[in-house]
Amino acid sequence: MTTGQWLANLDGTKWLFDSGALSLDFGLAGADVRTQFVTPADLLEWVAERFDSLDRQVLDRDLLDALLLRDAIARSAAAISVGASPTRADVDTINLFAATPDVPPALAGGSRRAGATRVRVSQALSSIARDAVRQFTQHGADRIRSCEAEDCNHVFLDESRANNRRWCSMQRCGNRAKVRAHRQRAAAQV
Repeated sequence: MTTGQWLANLDGTKWLFDSGALSLDFGLAGADVRTQFVTPADLLEWVAERFDSLDRQVLDRDLLDALLLRDAIARSAAAISVGASPTRADVDTINLFAATPDVPPALAGGSRRAGATRVRVSQALSSIARDAVRQFTQHGADRIRSCEAEDCNHVFLDESRANNRRWCSMQRCGNRAKVRAHRQRAAAQV
């Protein structure tokens, strides 16, 4: 499964943000007023881009569940990125969703599919919660970072070899930081 999503700056320009983990992408999704989950259809669009054979039926309850899970993941990731612990309530929320049936893995190429043929939104939420459990424990808690840009609060999984990724995106915050540093050096030489 691929990660990443297109976000928009205040001026409307779009940029690709890849947090490196499905759960971290979800924690950011909908939190931005330009991409907020307002209706079940908003949630369905985001989930359908990431899960094959999705049941197109999404209920108001699914949206409420998604908002609850998204906020718990976002707060937990932000806490972990600065070396703090998530709240017990957020841990309980993530664990609750992770304990429900998720999207079963399937090997492509067969002629039969065991179980249901359509993935429900609730199963997708469970898969997202299970990814959060993996990221927040053995697979990367020490690599969850917050962007170093002063005007950005995006959280990402640092997958660099040297474990030294500083910005949410070189396209956005990294480039702006380098431009600022260049201008400061140029001004100092004058």
